[in-house]
Amino acid sequence: MSASRTKFYLDKQNGQWSGVCAGIADYTGLDVVWVRVSAVILTLVGGFPWTLIAYGMVAYMAPKKPVDLYGSAEDARFWQGVRTNPKRSTAEVRSKFRDIDRRLADMEMFYTSRNTRLADEIDSLR
Repeated sequence: MSASRTKFYLDKQNGQWSGVCAGIADYTGLDVVWVRVSAVILTLVGGFPWTLIAYGMVAYMAPKKPVDLYGSAEDARFWQGVRTNPKRSTAEVRSKFRDIDRRLADMEMFYTSRNTRLADEIDSLR
């Protein structure tokens, strides 16, 4: 895959105008409705010309999101977590690998230990 999963993209498939708010929502993991509401409130509260200028610049400069960027919804949640908190994501991956390693060690211990019942079953198969 040539596209970076930690980069900001315009999400034109889920966007209303140019996909800026949908891209921000995809990048941060927030709901797109809250991003749109906050953009409108920010514009009305006092950032009128600047929010529209920033919106236009982002719409012009940011690349479109590739269609096959994520394989599944779980993959999308993982990469959103990596973007928001990389240390927590690496800790979760390490934890999963430790759990898998512990389970494999338990299986190896069971099969390599002196288990007479298992040895009898293997001998009966010969």
